Amino acid sequence: MRVLIAGGTGLIGAALTKSLVNDGHEVVILSRSAGTSKGPLVSHVQWDGRTIGEWVRQVENVDAVVNLTGENLSSGLWTTARKQSILNSRVDAGKVLVEAIRRAQRKPSVLVQASGVGFYGTRQSGLLTEDAPHGDDFLANVSTEWEASTKGVEELGVRRVVIRTAVVLSSEGGALERLLLPFRLFVGGPLGSGSQWMSWIHMHDQVRAIRFLIENQSASGAFNLSANALTNNEFAAVAGKVMRRPSFLRVPAFALRLLLGEMSTVVLEGQRVSAQKLIQLGFKFSFPDLEPALKDLLKKD
Repeated sequence: MRVLIAGGTGLIGAALTKSLVNDGHEVVILSRSAGTSKGPLVSHVQWDGRTIGEWVRQVENVDAVVNLTGENLSSGLWTTARKQSILNSRVDAGKVLVEAIRRAQRKPSVLVQASGVGFYGTRQSGLLTEDAPHGDDFLANVSTEWEASTKGVEELGVRRVVIRTAVVLSSEGGALERLLLPFRLFVGGPLGSGSQWMSWIHMHDQVRAIRFLIENQSASGAFNLSANALTNNEFAAVAGKVMRRPSFLRVPAFALRLLLGEMSTVVLEGQRVSAQKLIQLGFKFSFPDLEPALKDLLKKD
């Protein structure tokens, strides 16, 4: 199988590439920065994520396209200009991929479109399935437009899967590193009230789920990628237990709002998401619960 990954140098893209290559598949990575190929099965192709260029030739002979392109949400405060950049980086890339597929004589059989559980907005109660309506905050609006950016491939006969991903926990960095830093410093505890829901997924399951959806021809539409959600109070208790650190030093909500501005909603509010649709299709999580997931991710420590 030959897979094109747009945004393949990010945390998820790198893990997906490694998994595919280990099984003998060929990967083409589209990235805004020129990368160095690691091994004969990986090639890096530069693009700007906005316009048609030489890279479009790569779409011609791939079996699947995975679109993970998007500016990092947590790399700076959400100013008006940055929010527009976050949105544009996602929507522009999706639209130009559709155009590239439209031009291809041999089209991929499937496109996997990234999104997030932020699609649903922040909600204190209820278990959210893929049928739940989108929210109306910044992340919900970004996710809605991000998903819509590649809908055009369906008219071209390409199966499309949308992955609404929860917080991805990885030993290679990302959210987990920031979440666990206070515990490493012996000042860990719940954030704000601690009652907010946190949907999460182990990177191992994230990669397995993407591959499962690529390979399962009956899979189409939106899928929530999340293990068993828990509250932030519960997350703190489990993290403290696994790391053998105190977990009672609560961080006040007002302090996080002063520090992070609007971005504080990511940690102070949340949603409880169900992956039942994915499970009903036959997927089995390796790490459905947080404690064994954290033990696995921290076993190198």
